[in-house]
Amino acid sequence: MDDIVVTGLGCVSPLGVSAGETWDAIAAGKSGITRLPDDFDERLPVRIAGRVTGELNPGAVEHKELRRMDRSILLALCAAREALADAQISGASAAADRIGVAIGSGIGGIHTFIQNDRVYVERGPSRVSPFFIPMTLANMAAGVVAIHHGLRGPNLCHVTACASGAHAIGESLRLLRAGEADVMLAGATEAAVVDLVIAGFANMQALSRRNDEPERASRPFDSDRDGFVLGEGAALLVLERAAHARARGARPRAKLLGYGASADAAHMAAPDPASGGAQRCMRAALANAQLAPADVDYVNAHATSTPAGDSVEAKALRDVFGTHADRLPVSSTKGATGHLLGAAGALESLLSIRALETGTLPPTLNLDRPDPDCALDHVANKARSARARVAISNSFGFGGVNAALIFGRADS
Repeated sequence: MDDIVVTGLGCVSPLGVSAGETWDAIAAGKSGITRLPDDFDERLPVRIAGRVTGELNPGAVEHKELRRMDRSILLALCAAREALADAQISGASAAADRIGVAIGSGIGGIHTFIQNDRVYVERGPSRVSPFFIPMTLANMAAGVVAIHHGLRGPNLCHVTACASGAHAIGESLRLLRAGEADVMLAGATEAAVVDLVIAGFANMQALSRRNDEPERASRPFDSDRDGFVLGEGAALLVLERAAHARARGARPRAKLLGYGASADAAHMAAPDPASGGAQRCMRAALANAQLAPADVDYVNAHATSTPAGDSVEAKALRDVFGTHADRLPVSSTKGATGHLLGAAGALESLLSIRALETGTLPPTLNLDRPDPDCALDHVANKARSARARVAISNSFGFGGVNAALIFGRADS
């Protein structure tokens, strides 16, 4: 079976508008969580989020087209431009028939949905945008990216809540191994930092309410965690059959070694307290990669900073990795970025790859008092130097969906 390699990375995140800016910030222990601007509803009990604030560069897109795009599509275009440039891939050839796109999203075009609902109520049905429907569709980010770059292979959108990005990458691995494409641009986008979403999550008691200290609000695995911080962004990987990459002289940045998926089949929103689904997806990924638990050198945890979720994942890691967990470094980069919902797994995959490339493990910010129920080898507050060769990235979502991805160094 031909290896599947990663040849390009691109992202926009609360830490920066490129993969380089994002990595430099997280490795330096910086936070992207800030106060919401004043134009958010003053009645909201939560006033913090991880927002993309830098200047966005989607490439050559006409102004009138930008007006017809939901923010989630715009963020995806920015990440796609960077990832394809990094991989030195252009769709302007016959080979584009074999280049596919898989961009997931947990919610899709909710900015557009809310704006047009307001227009309908205030100005009537005739004033609703004729582009309202395509702008809100979750798959439109993948469609628009394919249109702008001329990528004519499989075009997919995985909508599996907070596992969307991981599923998009994992299912792209299956396509490449099956020979149905030579290259896949895979990941996810999310732009759900809006009043309605914040209110919904707040009423679920899911969000941190540390409004007076935004940078310290997201605290995965910490005893004082009180909920996650909503974030936005997009991250995309260029995945490629190794033989195809060699033939065009591309530089592999990492290998995608394995993928596992499972369902808790337990609860709509809460994780299975027995952690069965999380364990099954990690074990499936290890089997898919033909690796033993002791072969893994780093875990980028899903841990969102919720009281229930973090301890369940810690239990799953203990059960899967056994005594190896005592010396297996673990971090949750959501301490710095917040939770990007559907795009979380894609961004965390990118950060896992950079950890393998650089020999630097990103920290879990604000992990001041580790919860005894989350006893692991935490990379707490400061980055750690370690020549990791294999990393696993976990993603779990509403509906009991689970995914795990395993990456290896390019020379592994």
